[in-house]
Amino acid sequence: MKSLEELKAIREKMQGQIGLREEGSEGIRIVVGMATCGIASGARPILNALAEEVQNRKLDKVVVTQTGCIGLCQYEPIVEVLESGKEKVTYIKMTTEKAMDVLEKHICGGKPVAEYTLASENM
Repeated sequence: MKSLEELKAIREKMQGQIGLREEGSEGIRIVVGMATCGIASGARPILNALAEEVQNRKLDKVVVTQTGCIGLCQYEPIVEVLESGKEKVTYIKMTTEKAMDVLEKHICGGKPVAEYTLASENM
């Protein structure tokens, strides 16, 4: 059982993450597929790492959220990046390391990481 202090600390941390999700539609949204197939493929640590790193970097214009089935189970874990006025970028077969690379290069640097995208896959 957690102590009251530990529970308060967890609550404060989660409130910050909820605030990230509720910010306006301007800016960048990072969406992680969290249906059964995504979770089974390892999406939960990716979602947690992205949310934590966005919060640590104080990226106020970036919202990290989750969604259900994206419909591409064979490519899970999937992370989508949606920016106002730009085409959606779908990253596939993600890992926590790849997600941090996307955060650094795409979200902070403005250049999508082409080798991780759905477009790079030979279908």
